[in-house]
Amino acid sequence: MKDYENNALFWQKLDTLYLSSDFVIKYDKGTTHPDYPNLRYPCAYGYLKTLSSEKDGAIPCFKGSGLSEVNQVIVSADILNKVIEVKVLVGCNETEVEEILRFLNQTDFQKAILVKRGNTVPSWGLTED
Repeated sequence: MKDYENNALFWQKLDTLYLSSDFVIKYDKGTTHPDYPNLRYPCAYGYLKTLSSEKDGAIPCFKGSGLSEVNQVIVSADILNKVIEVKVLVGCNETEVEEILRFLNQTDFQKAILVKRGNTVPSWGLTED
């Protein structure tokens, strides 16, 4: 079942969230991770600053070299910090997505999966009027 990848309405909401938020770059591409000097950010990394999200209004985000389109999200599980986090990928091409996944999966303490954008609306995704 791949319906979870194909709820176009979910992606529409992410587009709206991205376009209505400020993207703040915390680390430029190639910057060394502050806690792990052997790790370098494969793309610009920062957050979408919103008024209503948790963690000081920050939604983690990688920004690639392409157009400002949200085409993927990454869900990561971090056992050191005991968090599950969703990271939004904006304008990332296939190479950048692979580099981000390698970056996030380098340690035994954190693992991540990719969810790609789809363009259909499954029956469970519809709102009843």
